[in-house]
Amino acid sequence: MSSMLQSRWWGWGFRSAVMLYFVVLIVFPILGIYGHSLSSGWTAFAQNITEPLAWKAVMLTLKLAVIATLVNVLIGTMAGWVLIRYRFPGRSLLNSLVDLPFALPTAVAGLMILLLLGPRSGVGQLAERLGFTILFHEPAIVIAMVFVTFPFVIRAVQPLLEEMDPSEEEAAYTMGATKSKTFFRVILPNMLPGILGGAMLAFSRGIAEFGAVVLVAGNIPGKTMIASVYIFGEIESDNVVGATAVSVILLTLSFLILWLVNHLQARRKGL
Repeated sequence: MSSMLQSRWWGWGFRSAVMLYFVVLIVFPILGIYGHSLSSGWTAFAQNITEPLAWKAVMLTLKLAVIATLVNVLIGTMAGWVLIRYRFPGRSLLNSLVDLPFALPTAVAGLMILLLLGPRSGVGQLAERLGFTILFHEPAIVIAMVFVTFPFVIRAVQPLLEEMDPSEEEAAYTMGATKSKTFFRVILPNMLPGILGGAMLAFSRGIAEFGAVVLVAGNIPGKTMIASVYIFGEIESDNVVGATAVSVILLTLSFLILWLVNHLQARRKGL
């Protein structure tokens, strides 16, 4: 009897500790952002989010995050396919390098891209000869977003390819289907939940990126300044209400995306 009581106390203690951690480190800060953004009233909140520079920063962030997500959907799906379906020298190393953007500080990632695209680099000099500049323009921001969000689609697609029943493909080939038709009719539908889930996570991560982008964007108001850099600038200008108002837009978008990801995963599992 005492052991059962002790086990219940341990279970209650663990649950309480987890809930306390969740409330203190996640719920309270989120509520603080929403509360502070409305501390000066709805009129001030509306003025802050419709302020021309803020609105341009948000729209630029969304546009470039969508482009980066589409690039990652294409390249990430291909990379996940290659890493699962093919065996070649260096495959294990390449597979481990996929997670490098997760482990690498984003400022270091930005510095890497800065050195890669800078005027002294081969890429930068080639771009100048062709009559355009990548660094401190929108393409540099897209490249930075693609780099930091690269693993999401790959890691979402790989488990689905591993779990796929080979008999489905074999049945399609037996019935005379070509490789391309088998891919689009059999393989792609099985990969689609992972592609969509990974794409939404990549988009959510892209709109929040700061460290990698701030070094390569140029941060020109109305042209290359994204939302996270705008928020940082407003904090430095002591406009906390304006910074939290724009933060609420990004935070709400992230909530909606995470809800959609969980909804897709639940449907896939049949819950």
